[in-house]
Amino acid sequence: MTRKVPDIKYTQLFINNEFVDSVSGKKFPTINPADGTVIAEISEGDKADVEKAVAAAKQAFARGSKWRNLDASARGKLMNKFADLIARDLEYIATLETLDNGKAYSNAVFDIEASIDTIRYYAGWCDKIFGDTIPADGNYVSLTRKEPVGVVGQIIPWNYPFLMLAWKWGPALATGCTIVLKPAEQTPLTALYAAALAKEAGFPPGVVNVVTGYGPTAGAAITEHPDIRKVAFTGSTEVGRLIMESAAKSNLKRVSLELGGKSPLVVFDDVDVKEAAEIAYGAIFANHGQNCCAGSRTFVHAKIYDQFVSHAKDLAQKTKVGDPFNPGTEQGPQIDQDMLDKVLSFIKSGKEQGAVLQTGGERQGNVGYFIKPTVFSNVTDNMKIATEEIFGPVQCILKFETMDEVIERANNTNYGLAAGVLSKDIDKALTFAQAVQAGSVWVNCYDAITPQTPFGGFKQSGIGRELGAEGLKEYLETKTISIKVPSRC
Repeated sequence: MTRKVPDIKYTQLFINNEFVDSVSGKKFPTINPADGTVIAEISEGDKADVEKAVAAAKQAFARGSKWRNLDASARGKLMNKFADLIARDLEYIATLETLDNGKAYSNAVFDIEASIDTIRYYAGWCDKIFGDTIPADGNYVSLTRKEPVGVVGQIIPWNYPFLMLAWKWGPALATGCTIVLKPAEQTPLTALYAAALAKEAGFPPGVVNVVTGYGPTAGAAITEHPDIRKVAFTGSTEVGRLIMESAAKSNLKRVSLELGGKSPLVVFDDVDVKEAAEIAYGAIFANHGQNCCAGSRTFVHAKIYDQFVSHAKDLAQKTKVGDPFNPGTEQGPQIDQDMLDKVLSFIKSGKEQGAVLQTGGERQGNVGYFIKPTVFSNVTDNMKIATEEIFGPVQCILKFETMDEVIERANNTNYGLAAGVLSKDIDKALTFAQAVQAGSVWVNCYDAITPQTPFGGFKQSGIGRELGAEGLKEYLETKTISIKVPSRC
């Protein structure tokens, strides 16, 4: 298959339903990670552009505006129209995503389809968000209203660019908020295209705004802005701390954070070992290992350890790495040179600290940011590769003996985003599922994420939840109204 080079339609900021240059006139390159070439020059937004975007979003949210006066069911129709347009242009969007991010084209298609499902799910919620009547003490009729927070800032990562946009826009639009989004500087193209589709769908000016740029400038301006009432961020724990601090200093804006992970996948000795190795392979190597909830600590029972390692090595060696547009490619490049260097440094530390390299462990080729799928055995809990988030195609296989031991070791981390357990014994599986400190636990599967199920982390893996009904709560205020009546009925 010849690599597709789509027409890049949008490279400017999207503010108040128009594509505009940044105030400074600056631009930055977005790079094709498969070959290191420049795809396009993108407008570089900063504080001045965020000011313009927030002003537009604030006006769109003002009392009496077209967006605020829209029936909830009409919001749902707009969102479904938006989803229809994404479906219409699915092939183009997936091509753009693959070009900008480097993920295999088939994976990009999957992500766009999942994005459509997410938008449609939240479209269905629009006219089903309501408060309660409360039997309060005294001569009162008391009730609650669920109202949108207002202008929200959203900062998304580069590993799932379009899907993370859908996760953020879905609940924000369903609740009636207005949006200022900053996509990752590595992957701005699909967010800008989504903005054009939002306009085509009929969203009023100012409801959706996209400011491309860098975290320390555009991102910081979002977290510091006093008229933004909530900020939602997906990314590293280190940046999450900075966002939380900035939000507190500015106006105590609400914060929801989906951060890093070092998620355990526990494999008991009663499993089909080959099948378990395949599940574990998907848990760590999906999306080139660039996945916050990747099963990056694979705990395997001692009785089946050697057999499991053999299967894991074989699966990694069979992985087709290369041009993400080629049919059959399973792993494309890492996102950029920095991530390539970071992952290789982790691999080096694994070797130096005594882990056994089963396969991989080096860069593939000298064009693009490709790494050979890597498997380490004899990994111990104190090794750097077992404690820190690698965010690359590196499987770390640890050995365990007992349930109590593996629970303690699985929980011995600052993270708590996800976990998995593989066993034919439901008692074992449920014991582990209840004991592990993680926001999502998958039994005999991994990465079973759907729009209906809430997703988020314990401990330093985040605050709040995305997806499901829980995801709506992050964008809603609860107002209590009490009405005095003459006498009790």
